[in-house]
Amino acid sequence: MSGIMLTMAGVTATSVPGAPTIGTATISGVTASVPYTAPASNGGSPITSYTATSSPSGITGTLSQAGSGTITVSGLTGGTSYTFTVTATNVIGTGPASAASNSVTAVVVGQVAYGSVGTYTFVAPAGVTKVSVVAVGGGGGGGAIGRPGGTGGGLGYKNNYTVVPGCSYTVVVGNFGSGGNPNACASGTAGGDSYFVSTGTVKGGGGIGGRTNETNVGGTFAGDGGGNGGGNVVSANTGQGGGGGAGGYAGTGGNGGTSQAQSGTSGSGGGGGGGGAGGYTAGPYPGYYPGGGGGGGVALLGQGGSGSAGSGSNTAPGGGGAGSGGCAGGAAGFTCAGGAGSIGGGGGGASGANSGAPCYLYNQRGANGSRGGVRIIYPGNTRSFPSTCTGNL
Repeated sequence: MSGIMLTMAGVTATSVPGAPTIGTATISGVTASVPYTAPASNGGSPITSYTATSSPSGITGTLSQAGSGTITVSGLTGGTSYTFTVTATNVIGTGPASAASNSVTAVVVGQVAYGSVGTYTFVAPAGVTKVSVVAVGGGGGGGAIGRPGGTGGGLGYKNNYTVVPGCSYTVVVGNFGSGGNPNACASGTAGGDSYFVSTGTVKGGGGIGGRTNETNVGGTFAGDGGGNGGGNVVSANTGQGGGGGAGGYAGTGGNGGTSQAQSGTSGSGGGGGGGGAGGYTAGPYPGYYPGGGGGGGVALLGQGGSGSAGSGSNTAPGGGGAGSGGCAGGAAGFTCAGGAGSIGGGGGGASGANSGAPCYLYNQRGANGSRGGVRIIYPGNTRSFPSTCTGNL
């Protein structure tokens, strides 16, 4: 007879367990935690497992034990509200369900990173109402002979920005600045701004191109926080300067070295270091000397360490150190390439010979800066910059 267990002492009735007592459900992303208390009756046989079931969708999670505990239910749909019931099972079968839990809403956790130059459309996913965004501008290009390196791109971030699921939002990734043309003794060109929605919402401004006899400031930023790109201050005939570092999450990128063989400065708040200046000697055409080092770039994953200064040298100036997990500037002026994981906002250093020589003599142009990048993470009310806990999912 079903439900009857024979023992030496006689006949003992055995049944399914009673209903567990439901606890307060909680949720993290699309995974719920459902606590319960074991039922007063196990039906005369040890309970072997408990099962939580969602409503809607009937998604389940199971915990194999006899007593009270917490069941994990994964694979929920972001933006959907759920309640849960729990049942207990013994060798006879599964007992009645508990009362329904409180309602919890699954949250979509994700990201979109843009590491190639261009204009994009971000469509807010279903269930996403808040995002956090970081934007880094492109680095300015280094000038030709007699002109300094370009300045670094700024970094700006904005947290908990309200979006509407299904609606579209503009994303722009700024281009790198190009190195100056030696045939025209040209300055470098500016890097492009990177931004989300508008330059007034969150922006990493592009660095300017290396040009002589001016205060060459780095790209600015807009948002809740961030840092300006590194620059340099240049007087006449002090070419071959280093590039400025990309801005940090809480400070300014390092300045590029300007006078002969001068080192750059370190970045702050996670910013990239400035590149060191190249050298030159006296005389009308003293021969080729290397251009300045490129500024260090940063990454889009939150604040890390600051980049170190690049060393100045008459022979082989150093590139600025990597900021916030980015990449180091090149020793010969070229900075790190853009990319979703490690974008380079630092400006490129100038290349060339003594500033007294004709620009075309050695045909050395300034180095390019590095392109910018934008990263959007969600939910923005729990994932925010400058925290380093914004890594790739």
